[in-house]
Parts: sequence; structure tokens; C-alpha cells
Amino acid sequence: MGIPSIAIMLHELIKLLYYSKCSNVIVFRIGTSGGIGLEPGSVVITQQSVDATFKPQLEQVVLGKSVFRSTDLDKKLAEELLECGKELDQFNTVTGNTMCTLDFYEGQARLDGAVCSYSEEEKLQYLKSAHAAGVRNIEMESSVFAAMCNLSGLRGAVVCVTLLNRLEGDQVTAPHEVLKEYQTRPQKLVGHFIKKHLGKP
Repeated sequence: MGIPSIAIMLHELIKLLYYSKCSNVIVFRIGTSGGIGLEPGSVVITQQSVDATFKPQLEQVVLGKSVFRSTDLDKKLAEELLECGKELDQFNTVTGNTMCTLDFYEGQARLDGAVCSYSEEEKLQYLKSAHAAGVRNIEMESSVFAAMCNLSGLRGAVVCVTLLNRLEGDQVTAPHEVLKEYQTRPQKLVGHFIKKHLGKP
């Protein structure tokens, strides 16, 4: 969970791909997220991962100095995935920016953590500003995923389902069975993409 864990995994994965001489590799990060201005169950294909100030960058400290890395994702791949969503026609599929945070509570403007240093009005103002900046969902892994894809030359995509609309609250209220079905949606979309590229019906 979060940037540190996925960063370690990606380093190990990229080394394995290198030593096994794999080529034309596409990697996907699929999962769940909080939506902004979208109905729950919508699937967001990330165009850019942005930080909590809405900048498309990952700040990483290397040898005591801040290094800023691009978090743009493969535009053509995102367009192909969006087309797959239209072909499936089973759920709302959109492209947009994904905000990647270091924290699940204050970092994501939640009111339900152990501490909270802002008002509900300030929270809503911030989330509306995020929406105006093109942000459609929030999660905790996409920035380092995008940065590592760029650094290593891998084509990559982030595909996440929204479990709630953060403009309407902080708590996930959908029943368990509904959430289970929501969580299959990114898998269905990526599965359709893979079958299409393999030439299978």
C-alpha cells in the first residue's frame, strides 16, 4: 500500500524483466480509488498522476537532494483502454488525472481521521479545485508507477474503479456485494484489452 511498497515491487519487477530479456512489455496498475465528481463504480484511466498540489510530478529525495520526475502516462495506451471501455459498454469509463497522495486521511482531505486541521468547507473547496484541475480520482500509488515506467521505458497504465464520490462524503457506503462487483471492473477492462491484443474474442 502506498508509494514505498509499490516502488520496491517495481524495482524488482523491472530488474526481472531486464534479466529475462522481455520486450514490448505493458504493465498495469489496477485497483480502487476515491472518485471526484463521478458516480461510484466509474472506472478512471489515468492520463497524468498529479501530486497534492496538482502538479504532474513525483518528488523523490536522492542523495539528500530533491529530484522531480515526470508522471505522464502513455497517451495512446490510455486511448486504447478508453475504446475498450466503450466496446464493453458495461460501466462508466473515463480518462482523467489521478491525484496520488502520501496519506489516506488529511492528505486526501478526509474529515474522518484521528486528527483534522481544516473545516468541511475547506475540504470541499480543495476537492472542487482538484476537480477543476482535471483530477477525477485519488489513490496512493500512481505517481511512482508512472515515474518508473518513464524511467525504464515501459508502457504503463493506471486503471482504478471509484468506490465513492468524495464530493458527497468520506465513507464508502455501498453494500459488500456491490463493492465486490465494482472491484472486478478494472480487471474486466484490462482483460478485454489483453484479449483484443491477442486476437481472441
